[in-house]
Amino acid sequence: MSDARHLKKYLPGTNQKTKILIMIGIILLLIAAFYGFKAKTTVKGQRAGEMKPAVDVLTVARKDMTREVVLTGQTVPVFQVDIVAKYTGRITGVNVELGQHVSQGQNLIVQDMGDVDISIAQNGASLRQANADAIESQANFEASYQKAQDDYQRAMTSLRRYQTLYEQGAISKEVLDNTEQQVTTARAALETWSKQIAAGNAATVLSKQAASDKAQSTVDALINQKNDLILRAPREGIIGYRQAEVGTMAQAGVKLLSIVDNSHIFVDCAVSEQDIGQITLGMPTVISVDSLGKTYAGKITYISPAMDTKTQTFTIRMDLDHPDDQIKTGMFARTNLTVLLRSKTLFVPKEAVLSMNGISRVFVIDSNSKIIEKTVKLGLVNDTSVEILTGIDEGEQIAVTNLARLKSGIAVTINPISQ
Repeated sequence: MSDARHLKKYLPGTNQKTKILIMIGIILLLIAAFYGFKAKTTVKGQRAGEMKPAVDVLTVARKDMTREVVLTGQTVPVFQVDIVAKYTGRITGVNVELGQHVSQGQNLIVQDMGDVDISIAQNGASLRQANADAIESQANFEASYQKAQDDYQRAMTSLRRYQTLYEQGAISKEVLDNTEQQVTTARAALETWSKQIAAGNAATVLSKQAASDKAQSTVDALINQKNDLILRAPREGIIGYRQAEVGTMAQAGVKLLSIVDNSHIFVDCAVSEQDIGQITLGMPTVISVDSLGKTYAGKITYISPAMDTKTQTFTIRMDLDHPDDQIKTGMFARTNLTVLLRSKTLFVPKEAVLSMNGISRVFVIDSNSKIIEKTVKLGLVNDTSVEILTGIDEGEQIAVTNLARLKSGIAVTINPISQ
C-alpha cells in the first residue's frame, strides 16, 4: 500500500487499475534482478556456497631461461683524431676547412718557424766547429802514435849499434845503459798509445767526438722541432672540428682540428658486471637510433677484458652491418639483448610463487583438480620468471592466479595457459 501511495503521488490522474499494473511490473523487475545476481554467484550444478576458485594453470616444462638486457650507448666512428700543437707558436697557415676531405700526410697547419731557423743556424755552426775539433784531435792522436812508433824503432836501432860497439870496447857501460833506458822509455810511450787505440781512441779524441755528437743531436732535435711545426694528417678522413686561424697563437696540447672517419659506424655501450657474463662475441643485435627513428642490424665485435675502475662497468662494441649516411658520431643508440641464463631448466612466472619468512611455495593441481601446496627452492630470476631448483617436477601443473584463495585439498576450476 505504501508503494501504491508513492505511485499515486508520482502518477497523478492515473486510474487505479493502471496503477496496479505498473506496481506489478516493478515487482517483477526486482525479482528478475535478484535471480540474475544469484546466477552470477553460482556455476552450473553448484550452489553459491560451494563455488570452486577459478585459476589459470601452467604446465611446467624444461626450457631455456633467458633475460632481456637493455643497453644504451653512443655511435662512434672508425676513428677520430684530435690534431694538437706540440709547441706553442703563432699560426702562419691553415690549409683546410670544416668538412674537407684530407689524405694521410697532408699539411694542415703551419706554425712560425723563424726562431727555430735561427737556432738551427747557430747550432749548425757549433756543429761544424765541433767536427773540426774532432778531426784535429784525431789527426794529432794519429801523429803522436806514429811518432811513438818511430821513436821506439830509432831507440832499438841505436841499442843494437851500441851493443856491438860495447862488445868491441869502443864505448863504456854507462853509454850502453843510457841507450837501453831510452829504449825502455820509447817502448812505454808506444804501449800507452797502443792501449788507447785498443780501447777505441785517446781520451781527448773521444771527448772531441762526443762534443761533435752532442752538437749533431742538438741540430737534429731542432730540425725535428721544425718539422713538428707543420701539423700533418695522420690518416685519411673529414675535418670535423676547426679552431685555428692565421695569426693566432696555438697553445701546446690544445686541440686545433679533428679528423673523423665515418665510413663505418660502431656503437659502444657500458655493461654492468651482472650482465657481462651472458654476452658473447658475435651475438646478433638490433640497434635503435631514436633521433633517426631507425633500427640497424649488427653484432657484438668487442668485449673489454677488464672493468673500468671509474665507472665499474665493462665496454662492448657493436658493429653495424649496413650504416647509412644519416648516422653521425655521438648519436644515442640502444639495443635489447636476449641472454641465456640457464638452458633446459624449470621456471615459472613470479606471480605463481608465494614467499613468506624465507619459505617459497607453489600450488600444484593434481589429477582431481585439487590443490597440493609444495615448498620449492628458487634459483635464477629474470624480469618475469623465477627458476625452480627443487620442489616440483616437469609436467606438473601449477596455479598462477587467485593464489590468495588457495590451500591444500580444495578443488579448483582450471583455465589452462601456455608459458
